[in-house]
Amino acid sequence: MTPDELRRRLSRGPLVIDGGLATQLESAGHDIGGSLWSARVLRDEPAAVRDAHVAFLASGAELIITASYQVSRRGLIEVGSSAREADQLLVRSVQLADEAREHAIAGGVSHPGALVAASVGPWGATNHDGSEYRGRYGVPRRELVAFHRERLEPLVAAAPDLLAVETIPDLDEVEAVIEALSDYPDLAAWISLTTPDGRTVSAGQPLGEVAQVIASCPSVVAVGVNCSAADHVLPAMEALASANLPLLAYPNAGQVWDAESEQWHGPAAPVLPAELPPRWLAAGVRVVGGCCGVGPEGISELATMTAGWHSD
Repeated sequence: MTPDELRRRLSRGPLVIDGGLATQLESAGHDIGGSLWSARVLRDEPAAVRDAHVAFLASGAELIITASYQVSRRGLIEVGSSAREADQLLVRSVQLADEAREHAIAGGVSHPGALVAASVGPWGATNHDGSEYRGRYGVPRRELVAFHRERLEPLVAAAPDLLAVETIPDLDEVEAVIEALSDYPDLAAWISLTTPDGRTVSAGQPLGEVAQVIASCPSVVAVGVNCSAADHVLPAMEALASANLPLLAYPNAGQVWDAESEQWHGPAAPVLPAELPPRWLAAGVRVVGGCCGVGPEGISELATMTAGWHSD
């Protein structure tokens, strides 16, 4: 899908995306512990990933995000695997999402227009220390660019509909991602950030400043936030509006990630507060869904909420 094709799709009304893939895998009884998280299930139980995608499509999601968030050569080598297996898993993540879409369409629980977005997670997720919610990695830009380029190559070769660059906490990494995306000007992408307060990215730079940088990338069609508290979405959208791009929001269930215990802490809201999504849509959000802690039930509620916003 080219950037112009995605722009045309978003001009017709909001696009409902899925929820937390790892959340759905865990609720189905799969172990996502350890450094690979959902990539462990992708490697060892691929059918479970396909089934999780189908569950979200059946709940009303019009776009599913692949299980590639945590897959990298760096991460696989750390657990005794290889760069080759990492590349193969990246490709497999897209293939499984494609299979899920075909299965859901054949079963009558999804429509042929459903899309597959390849997840491009941040460098920080491979550190296993919560730095994807802090940024300021202290990593040279060339390393960040190389990290994203080596993952983008197999993902793009697998032919997803678009790229979901997500959970980016830092302007430095945004700039590195944009350099890596310059190799694929004809493939649509979005960039989604983490924010602790609705005013800044997690590393502290103002969201408006980051938005201006993102707007300079021709292939990026939408900008927004994910895996952040739902209460921070609206102020974040106001700050990001200066990019003059369609906005996206897929917040988490409101918990806080504890890297030491590898657990989410605090009360969870697997169904997002009903009063918030309509306000997000009025503020220009055109891609909406959920992240960690939000399962198919939450996406079903979102699909119902957004139905009136779709054009005929």
